[in-house]
Amino acid sequence: MERKGIFIKVFSYTIIVLLLLVGVTATLFAQQFVSYFRVMELQQTVKSYQPLVELIQNSDRLDIQEVAGLFHYNNQSFEFYIEDKEGSVLYATPNANTSNSFRPDFLYVVHRDDNISIVAQSKAGVGLLYQGLTIRGIVMIAIMVVFSLLCAYIFARQMTTPIKALADSANKMANLKDVPPPLERKDELGALAHDMHSMYVRLKETIARLEDEIAREHELEETQRYFFAAASHELKTPIAATSVLLEGMLENIGDYKDHSKYLRECIKMMDRQGKIISEILELVSLNDGRIVPIAEPLDIGRTVAELLPDFQTLAEANNQRFVTDIPAGQIVLSDPRLLQKALSNVILNAVQNTPQGGEVRIWSEPGAEKCRLFVLNMGVHIDDTALPRLFTPFYRIDQARSRKSGRSGLGLAIVQKTLDAMSLQYALENTSDGVLFWLDLPLTSTL
Repeated sequence: MERKGIFIKVFSYTIIVLLLLVGVTATLFAQQFVSYFRVMELQQTVKSYQPLVELIQNSDRLDIQEVAGLFHYNNQSFEFYIEDKEGSVLYATPNANTSNSFRPDFLYVVHRDDNISIVAQSKAGVGLLYQGLTIRGIVMIAIMVVFSLLCAYIFARQMTTPIKALADSANKMANLKDVPPPLERKDELGALAHDMHSMYVRLKETIARLEDEIAREHELEETQRYFFAAASHELKTPIAATSVLLEGMLENIGDYKDHSKYLRECIKMMDRQGKIISEILELVSLNDGRIVPIAEPLDIGRTVAELLPDFQTLAEANNQRFVTDIPAGQIVLSDPRLLQKALSNVILNAVQNTPQGGEVRIWSEPGAEKCRLFVLNMGVHIDDTALPRLFTPFYRIDQARSRKSGRSGLGLAIVQKTLDAMSLQYALENTSDGVLFWLDLPLTSTL
């Protein structure tokens, strides 16, 4: 069933009320018009017979018929009769009816004194006046009806336009389409439109947050799936290799008869597995938020200087050198253990990816409230598409070379989780000199 528009309903109800009002007004005015016309008619009649009254008053009783006849001759449209005080008819026009049972449409005593009475039985010259008044009345009623229709249309339009706009906006909101802010109206409809739009904006923000959360959940699930698959692969390969070595030694096949040599190889593989497992557990702890940073003042230059000896042997083996430029007295606020863990992985990654004979530069640039620490491994460039994925667990640019060098692929992932736990800003970027890592640390005045 097709629904009628609200404009039709409001217009119909309004025009019905206005037409009823016009009808009642016209009825009341018609009654007043009839009363007014009767008064005018009587006044006109009295005025029309006034010459006859004056003639009779100035004549003898014997001359009444002659005077009346002369008046009728001059005004033949008038019908009247004259009677004395006993009720006897002294004169009557040819068409006048003097019977007591006669009930004409018009009967009026235009004059009465002690001797005679003049009774008029016709309307005296007010027909044209009545016709003119009737036409004007009809025209006024027609104007009122037209005016009522116009007012009903304007009223219905003014009432329904904001409601239709509100309905259209609600329909768009239901379909999650973009809806512009409503026009300012200082009434209930304006308040309703404003509240609806505010609710819609909050609803869209909530939906957007939910979609972001769902996307993050999906991303987290994919990350976890990738992590477990990569971890399983990383653990499975050395375990399989160790199993092969042990089976060869048990069977005394070929070179595997040298048990001491291959047992040492098995121990190295197990140590490597133990290290990977420790890093996995540390990554899980950081990801779960079980490790809470405890910030305290520390000298960043001294912290870096204490870390470098751990990598000096590896750097010398590759004929690499460290170049540092950290001014003394730069005190930052950070968790010492977590910061050392993150910097150790960054420096190790820089040493492992710097070519032989290359340089690893470490320096700082103090600001007003922060100190930015830089680690640059010279002569290296990473593809821009691979750069963001370096923080992904077990991701390696060169899979074969990385495994041979003993890299687990968890170093930068641990760096990311550690620095995120401490709410520090950092980045890994390509520069013209090499790959640059920077980290912002809050400065403090006391150690």
